[in-house]
Amino acid sequence: MLSTSFSSCKKVAAPTVRPSAAVPISTAIRGRRAVRIACEAAASPTPVAPKAGPSAVTTPAPAAPVPLEPVKKERAPVSDDQINLLKQQLKRATEAQRKYSTYTQEQVDEVFRMAAEAANAARIPLAKMAVEETRMGVVEDKVVKNHFASEFIYNKYKHTKTCGVIEEDVAGGIKKVAEPVGVIAGIVPTTNPTSTAIFKSLLALKTRNALVICPHPRAAKATIAAAKIVRDAAVAAGAPTDIISWVETPSLPVSQALMQAPEISLILATGGPAMVRAAYSSGHPSLGVGAGNTPALIDETADVQMAVSSILLSKTFDNGVICASEQSVVVVAKSYDAVRAEFQRRGAYFLTEEDKVKVRAGVVVDGHLNPNIVGQSIPKLAELFGIKVPAGTKVLIGEVDTIGSAEPLSQEKLCPILAMYKAKDFDNGLEMSHSLIMYGGAGHTSVLYTNPLNTAHIKAFQGKVKTVRILINTPASQGAIGDLYNFHLDPSLTLGCGTWGSTSVSTNVGPQHLINIKTVTARRENMLWFRVPPKIYFKGGCLEVALRDLAGKSRAFIVTDKPLFDLGYADKITHILDGINVHHQVFYHVTPDPTLACIEAGLKEILEFKPDVIIAMGGGSPMDAAKIMWLMYECPETRFDGLAMRFMDIRKRVYEVPELGSKAIMVAIPTTSGTGSEVTPFSVVTDERSGAKYPLADYALTPNMAIVDPQLTLNIPKKLTAWGGIDALTHALESYVSVCATEYTKGLSREAIQLLFKYLPRAYANGANDFEAREKVHYAATIAGMAFANAFLGICHSLAHKLGAAFHVPHGLANAALISHVIRYNATDMPAKQAAFPQYQYPNAKSDYAELASMLGLGGSTPDEKVVKLIEAVEDLKKKCDVPATIKDIFNDAAKSEEYFQRLETLAEEAFDDQCTGANPRYPLIADLKQIYIDAHEAPILPIQTLEFYSKV
Repeated sequence: MLSTSFSSCKKVAAPTVRPSAAVPISTAIRGRRAVRIACEAAASPTPVAPKAGPSAVTTPAPAAPVPLEPVKKERAPVSDDQINLLKQQLKRATEAQRKYSTYTQEQVDEVFRMAAEAANAARIPLAKMAVEETRMGVVEDKVVKNHFASEFIYNKYKHTKTCGVIEEDVAGGIKKVAEPVGVIAGIVPTTNPTSTAIFKSLLALKTRNALVICPHPRAAKATIAAAKIVRDAAVAAGAPTDIISWVETPSLPVSQALMQAPEISLILATGGPAMVRAAYSSGHPSLGVGAGNTPALIDETADVQMAVSSILLSKTFDNGVICASEQSVVVVAKSYDAVRAEFQRRGAYFLTEEDKVKVRAGVVVDGHLNPNIVGQSIPKLAELFGIKVPAGTKVLIGEVDTIGSAEPLSQEKLCPILAMYKAKDFDNGLEMSHSLIMYGGAGHTSVLYTNPLNTAHIKAFQGKVKTVRILINTPASQGAIGDLYNFHLDPSLTLGCGTWGSTSVSTNVGPQHLINIKTVTARRENMLWFRVPPKIYFKGGCLEVALRDLAGKSRAFIVTDKPLFDLGYADKITHILDGINVHHQVFYHVTPDPTLACIEAGLKEILEFKPDVIIAMGGGSPMDAAKIMWLMYECPETRFDGLAMRFMDIRKRVYEVPELGSKAIMVAIPTTSGTGSEVTPFSVVTDERSGAKYPLADYALTPNMAIVDPQLTLNIPKKLTAWGGIDALTHALESYVSVCATEYTKGLSREAIQLLFKYLPRAYANGANDFEAREKVHYAATIAGMAFANAFLGICHSLAHKLGAAFHVPHGLANAALISHVIRYNATDMPAKQAAFPQYQYPNAKSDYAELASMLGLGGSTPDEKVVKLIEAVEDLKKKCDVPATIKDIFNDAAKSEEYFQRLETLAEEAFDDQCTGANPRYPLIADLKQIYIDAHEAPILPIQTLEFYSKV
C-alpha cells in the first residue's frame, strides 16, 4: 500500500501512449511502469475539509491555483543514542519472543482472541485519531478498516494451527511442525496507520513472533495507540511484556536501522516503493507490497448499474487511499454512453477540458504524485485544483485517451479521482487495461465487469493481465482485501504482488507467511507391485485348450516370423481358431530385432483387418513386434521417444500409456525358452534409419494371456537352447539381487535358477528326446520372466544390450559373456555407490548370491566362498552348453576386437544410461562398466583369486 512518506526525487520518464487499433498499447509500453512517489509531505499537515452534504456548494478558487509544493527536508543521520535505544528494544523483543515461542496453541489462541477483542472495541477512537493526525480519509471508513483488521482477521484464523504439529499423516509418515520466524520489523504507512498496526500485531501474536513497529512520522501517534491497545490486551492474556513494541520517534534513518538490525528475522513492509525496496535490500527476508494502478474494464455484457455502483463504493471508501482501489475505468464503446450516464446519475462529476488541465497540474507536482491530494475529500480536491463541482459529487472523472507520463490521470491517484477510457471493443479494452497495469501497478489488482457466464471474456482477461488479484464484478478496495466479496480469498491488509510487482509473495499475506514449517519425514516405503498376465496356461499340448478360451471373439490377427510360418506353426493356431469360428489373418514378416518399418507394415494390415485379438507366436522378436503393433492400434498417438524415456520408478515415469484392451486383447505364445516376453511389460523396436533401438517398458504392454506349451519348443536348435537358457538364468540371477526384488519375485527367481541348473544341460544335450528337460527349461524361462517383469534387471543386461546392438551379438550370448563378471562386481558389502530405492535398506547382494549357492548345494563356508562357488557353477553351466567363455572368443576376429576397444567409452556410457542400470544393487560408475567390458573380453574369469573389483580405467 502506498505511503505518503515521500522523499524528493527526480522525475523518471515514462512513455506516452494513445490507445489505437494501429499500435497495441501493450506493445508500446510493455515492461514500463509509472514512478510511484515517495516524497516527504509538507511540513504542515493539510487540514481536512468538511464532508460534502446535500446542500454543500464548493467555493470557487482562483482561476490559476498553484498546488502546494512538497517541502524538501534534510534528514539528520540517526544518533548513537537512538541506535542504543533501538538495540535495547530489540534485545527485549528477542527475549520476549524466546519466551513466547514456548507457548502452546491454546495459550496463543487466548492471547490472539483478547488482543482482537481489544482492538475491535477501540475501532472508533482509533479511526478518529488516524484522521485527526494524518488529515486523510474518512473516519467512518477507517472504523470499518479497524473492524476488519480485528474481527475478520480473528474469525479467519482463530482455528488455524500455528504452534507445534500443524499437520500429520501417520500412514504417510509426514509431520509438519510450525515454528515462529523470530522478531519481525513492521513498517506501517500513513494511509492506514491503525488498521495496519492492528493487522500486523495480530498476525505476529498468532504466530508466536515478536513485532517491532516503525510508524510513519506523520501517523506515529495513532499507530502507537493501536499497537499499545493490542500489546496491553496480549500482556493481560499472558503474553510477555515486550512481545509488541514500537519506535517512539520514527524517522527514515531509524526505519533503515531497524530493518538492517541483526536481531530482525523478517520485515513486513507496507509503504511506498522506496520503503519496500529498502526492506528487500536490508539483507533480511521481507514481505512487501507493490504499486497499485487498478483498472476496471467494463464490457458490453456487464450489468452497468452494478458495475458503476461497485466502482463508486470502492473508490469513495476512505477517500480512495486503499492501494487496490480503482484508478481508471475502461469501457467498451457499446456501453460507454450508458456507463457515463450512470456515473453522472450516481454523483460523478466529469471534468471539462479546462478542469482537466488544472487537475493534471494538481495531481502531479515535480513529476510525482502530489501528496497533498492523497485521501482528500471532493470539496478539498476541488479547492486545491481550483475547479467548481456540484454539491454531493462523489468522484471526479477525467475522460482521457492516453496512458503514460504525459497523462497524469493514468497513474495511481489514491483519492476519489478516476480516469475513464473508451475502448472500441473488448480486445482494445483488454490492451488498455494491460497497459495501465504495466504502467504503474504490475502484479497488484485488476477488475473485470462482465456477464458472469461470459467465460470467453473472463478467460481472456485472466490470461492477459499481470495481476495476482483478478476480481470479477467486485469493488476493488473491498474485494482485494479478501473475505468480503469472496470468503475464499484470505483477508489481509498486506497484499503481495508477486514478481510482477517486485514482491516475494503473490497472494494476500497471512499467518502462513510468518512461520517456518519443519517437515518431519519418517521412512515410508512405497507400495510395491506384482503384475503378470491375468491368464497363464501351461502344460504340454495346452495350446488347443487355451486358445478355445477365445470363443466369442470374431477376428484374430497372428504375428510371427517366416521360419515359423514355413514350419507350419501358424497352422496350429488357425486350425483351432477355425474350430471356434474366429476369422484370422497371419502376418509373418517379423525379422530379428523388429524395425519400425516392420511394425508399420503389420499395423497397416491390423487397421484394415480390425481384429479384437492379436496373437504373437515365436521368440522375443515376434512378441516385441506384436506388442508395439497392439500399442499403436489402440493408441496411435504414442511417441516412441516418450515410451523409451528412462525412468527411476516405473510408477512415476514422465510418459504415460493408458491401459490397452479397448480394441483387442493380446495373446503371447512363446516358441523359444529364454526371453520371458510372454509375461513381461517390455519390448524393443529398432529404427532402421538411425540404427537406434528403443527399449520400451510399460505395464500396459503386458499380454492378457500367455500360453506356455513346451511341445512348441521341442525342435529348438542347440545354440538357441543354450543362449536362451543362459538368458533366462541371467533374468533370474539379476532379478534376485535387484533393488526392486521382493518376496514375491525372489521365490520365482529361485525356482527358475534351480530348474535351469538341473535341466538346461539335458535340454541342450538331448533336445527333443528329453521332453521333461525341454518342459522344465520352458517353464523356467516364463517363471524368470515373471520375476524380472516386477523386480527388473541389472547391469549385465545394460552391458549386453549395447554389446549386442553394436556388434550383433545374440542377446543370450552377450549375457553369458558378462554375467559372471557382474556377479563378482555386485558381491560386495561396501559398494562405492548403492542404488537408491526405499525398499533396499542396505547392500545385500553378496548374501543373496550366497543364499543361491547354498540352495544349489555348491558348498563354501563363508559368503565370499559361496559367491565364488556360484560363479564357478555358472561358468560350468556355460561350458556344458558350449558357450564361449569370453567376448574375444565370441568375436573370434582380431579386427572386431580392435574396434571393440575403440568403442569402449561409448559402449560404457550408453550402458550406464540403459534402463536396467537403475535396479542394479551396486550403482556403477562409467569407468566400472568399461572395466567389466575389458575383463569380459580378455580371459576366462576362472580361476577367481578374489572378489575385489578394481577399475583400472
